Amino acid sequence: MKVSMFVTCIGDAVYPRIAEAMARLLARVGVKLEFPQGQTCCGQPAFNSGYWAEARRSATTLLEAFADSDFVIGPSGSCIGMIHHYPKLFEQDPVRLAMAEDLKAKSYEFTQFLVQVLGVSDLGAVFPHKVTYHPSCHGSRLLGIREEPMTLLHNVKGMELVPLPFAEDCCGFGGTFAVKMADISGAMVTEKADHVLDTSAEVLTGLDMACLMNIAGQLRHRRQPVRVMHLAELLYEGVSGA
Repeated sequence: MKVSMFVTCIGDAVYPRIAEAMARLLARVGVKLEFPQGQTCCGQPAFNSGYWAEARRSATTLLEAFADSDFVIGPSGSCIGMIHHYPKLFEQDPVRLAMAEDLKAKSYEFTQFLVQVLGVSDLGAVFPHKVTYHPSCHGSRLLGIREEPMTLLHNVKGMELVPLPFAEDCCGFGGTFAVKMADISGAMVTEKADHVLDTSAEVLTGLDMACLMNIAGQLRHRRQPVRVMHLAELLYEGVSGA
């Protein structure tokens, strides 16, 4: 079984520790991740901005990079969600459409792969902190990721998991939305940060580092000491005793 890592742009350029944590966690359950060097951006910024020709070029690179993979695993519901749009991008190209359908079927967000495919619900992590969870929009709405992260979190020993008020509300990032509609985006992330602080949690976790980066920026701006971690980081710290 060839399982490949889709590192994503933010994972590669800004938060490589998340990809490392994901790889180390999967290694603990017997999965060795391959890393196809040809991978690049999924094309989401271009796709969301209406530049579909440019998005197809990025998508074609991924179709080729992961053509011989049995599974493709990424630490981002947003980027894996973009792969689900590939059949629409290539609906006029029968050859690439078949490749797009294949890639869509074998691509999983990290927690989906752990829980749905591997049947792993407890990694033996210990994390004695008060934690709240933000469900990012693309992962929960496009991929239907709801129970998988909660299953993993509920099995972390010593952790107090507190509900995030209005958890389903968007954090306001939305990629290009944060640039084009900066004032609205800023108001949304301010409200999201308020809700995080209402929980009195020590740690905020989630599945998309772009969203977490946005919320973390607002919390830092307000000098709030909430630690923001991708779930893969939290779980790896919990199993490694860091």
